[in-house]
Amino acid sequence: MTERGDEGSTLRVLIYSHDTFGLGHLRRSRAIANALVAADPGARVVIVSGSPVADRYAFGRGVRTVRLPAVNKLPDGSYVSGEASPLAETVADRTRALLRTTEAFGPHLVIVDKEPAGFHGEMLPVLEREAARGTKLVLGLRDVLDEADRLAPEWERKGAVEAMDRFYDEIWVYGLGRIHEPLAGLSLAPDLGRRIGGRLTYTGYLRRDLPEARPGRREPPVAAGPFLLATPGGGGDGAGLIDWVIAAYEADPGIPLPCLVAFGPFLDAEIRAGFDARIAALPERIAAITFDSEIEFLMRKAAGVVAMGGYNTFCEILSFDRRALLVPRTEPRREQAIRALAAERLGLVRVLMEEDGRQPARMAAALRGLPSQPAPSRVVVPGLLDGLDAVVRRVKALVPARTDRVRAIS
Repeated sequence: MTERGDEGSTLRVLIYSHDTFGLGHLRRSRAIANALVAADPGARVVIVSGSPVADRYAFGRGVRTVRLPAVNKLPDGSYVSGEASPLAETVADRTRALLRTTEAFGPHLVIVDKEPAGFHGEMLPVLEREAARGTKLVLGLRDVLDEADRLAPEWERKGAVEAMDRFYDEIWVYGLGRIHEPLAGLSLAPDLGRRIGGRLTYTGYLRRDLPEARPGRREPPVAAGPFLLATPGGGGDGAGLIDWVIAAYEADPGIPLPCLVAFGPFLDAEIRAGFDARIAALPERIAAITFDSEIEFLMRKAAGVVAMGGYNTFCEILSFDRRALLVPRTEPRREQAIRALAAERLGLVRVLMEEDGRQPARMAAALRGLPSQPAPSRVVVPGLLDGLDAVVRRVKALVPARTDRVRAIS
C-alpha cells in the first residue's frame, strides 16, 4: 500500500462496503472501482469489504480488496458475528481493521456504500479522522433504501442523518429521481434538508459491461440455445423465487424455453439439495448451477431473466437490455418491490408479487410470455445508465489535483 506521506499524483480511493449479507454492496463497489481505474490507469482503489466471496471476483488492475471479519444477517433483520465471538467484539475488530487500512493507504477520497455511519457505527472513527485531515468523503446510496416509515426509525436509531450531515461532502444516489427518491420520505428540518439536498447528486444507474472471461470458462449445455435465466443474486433469500420457477415447470410441460437456475452462493445447502432433486426430474427443461462470478455472460445470452429485483441485477437487466420478470421480496425491506413496481410503471420490466398468489400457473404464464415482452430499450429514459460516467466526473471535481489523467469512460 502507498504510505500516507506519499504526495505523488496517484489518485487513491477507498471504498467501504460493509457486506453483511448477499453480494449487492460488493458488486456495486466493484463496478465503481473498476470504472475509476479504467478512467485513470494510474489510480489505486481499495475496497474494504465483509463479503466472504470477494476473492471469487476479478477486479481491474489497480483495485485490491481488504477483508473485514464476517457478520451474518438473520432472516428477522438482526445480526450475529460470523465467528464464535460476540457481535460487539467483531465490530471492534472491524473498526480497527478499517483504521489500519485507511492509515496505511492514505486515500484522497473515501466512498461509503449505503450506511452513513457504517455497520453498527464502525466507520465513525475513520470518518472523524479523515474529515479532520481534509480527505473528501462521499456517501453512495442505491436508488431505493426502504419505505419511509421503515427507513426513518432505522436511520434515527443509527444516527445516520447526523453522520450524513456532519461528515459528507457529497451524497451520490446511483439511480434516477424519476424512479425513486430514497431520502424524500425522511422528516428533515428545513435547514438540514437544504444542506443535505445541496450535496445530493443523482448519477443514473451503474452500467455493466462484460468482464474479461477467465481462462477455460465453461457454461452449462442449456446456454447453447435459447434459455431463460433465473437468478436470486446471492441466494440467501431466494428460495421462494427458485421454488416458484421449478413449480411452474413441474405444472406446465409446455413452457417453450428451458431454464437455467443460478442458486447463488448463500442458498442454504439443504434447501439446494431439495431443489436439485426436483430439477433432476426435469432433465431437458431445467438445469442449475451454484454460482457464476461472471454471470454477465449468461445474462447477455438469456432470452429472458427471472430475478428478485436487487440493485445489481436490475442494472444488468438494463445494461444488457434483457426482458425481465421481477419477483421482489418484501421482507425485511420493501426495497426490491419499490424498485420493481416503479420500473414496471415505466414499462422496463414485468412484476409478479407473491402476495397476489404463488400458483404455479401464474408463474408458468409469465414465463411463457417473457421472451416476447418488450425489451427495456423500447422505453427512452434520459440518463438511465449514466452512473459510472457521473461518478468519474464527480471524482475529478472533488480531487482535481489528483485526477488529471481521468477521462470519460463511455
